[in-house]
Amino acid sequence: MATITLKNIPAELHRELKKRAEEDHRSLNWEIIATLKSATSGKIRLDPTKLEESVRRARSLFRHPPITAREIDQWKREGRL
Repeated sequence: MATITLKNIPAELHRELKKRAEEDHRSLNWEIIATLKSATSGKIRLDPTKLEESVRRARSLFRHPPITAREIDQWKREGRL
């Protein structure tokens, strides 16, 4: 197995990686390996707090009155659909 040495890691990045390692019950080394694997496989790590905020924002969009055909036609003309 290959070995990589990382230098000059920003303090904030180091703290975030350590925090994630603790949350995932992994060593810092294994957290970095998991992060690199995820970054190269196309998988996205979701932050539950950010996901919840995103869902709440999306849900708020549906509290408006129903969309009319006129609005849809206008959006099409504006290139939004």
